[in-house]
Amino acid sequence: RAVRDADGRVVNLDDAVGELVNTQGAGFFAGYYNDERATAERLDGGMYWSGDLAYRDADGFVFLAGRTDDWLRVDGENIAAAPLEQLLLRHDAISQAAVYAVADERVGDQVMSALVLRQGAVLTPEDFGAFLHAQADLSPKAWPRHVRIAEALPSTATNKVLKRELRAEGVATTDPVWARGERERTYR
Repeated sequence: RAVRDADGRVVNLDDAVGELVNTQGAGFFAGYYNDERATAERLDGGMYWSGDLAYRDADGFVFLAGRTDDWLRVDGENIAAAPLEQLLLRHDAISQAAVYAVADERVGDQVMSALVLRQGAVLTPEDFGAFLHAQADLSPKAWPRHVRIAEALPSTATNKVLKRELRAEGVATTDPVWARGERERTYR
C-alpha cells in the first residue's frame, strides 16, 4: 500500500506501484487485430495485463501512475514516469514535463525529462538542481540525468505527448540539453 507523508505525497512509490492485472481473464478484450504477439503479451498466464501502472492507498483507493512503457529501470530500481512528471510540475516555471528513458549500457536506463517553460519564465540549471534537492520525496536515482528545455513537446491531436519521438531523439536534439554526471547534483 502507498504511504503518504504529512503533505499527502506518496513516499514509497518504488514499493507501491505495479501493473493492474485482471486475474479472472480478458473480459471484453478479444485481442489486437493482426498482432498475435501483442495479444499474447496482454493475455499472459490466462490473466489480462492492462499495461496501466497504479498504486493503492491505505483506504483501498487506486491511483493511476502511468503506463508500463513509461516504466524506467535505473540501476536495478523501477521508476514510474507519471509521478516524477507530477513532481516536476511543482516548479512554478514548468508548464509541461515528460519523463522517459534513454538507454545506458551500464545501468539499463537513464532518466531524461523534457520541460516546457511557462511563457516568460526562466529556469537555470542551478535553480533546477536546487529545486530537485528540496524535494524530500524524490529518490536520488529518479533525478533526471538529462534535461531538455523545449519550446513544445511532440503530441497527438488530443495533446497526448508522443514519448516514442522523445525517446527516439534522446539527447540528439537541437533543443538545449542540460546534463549531470553520475552522483552529481549540478547540471551543466
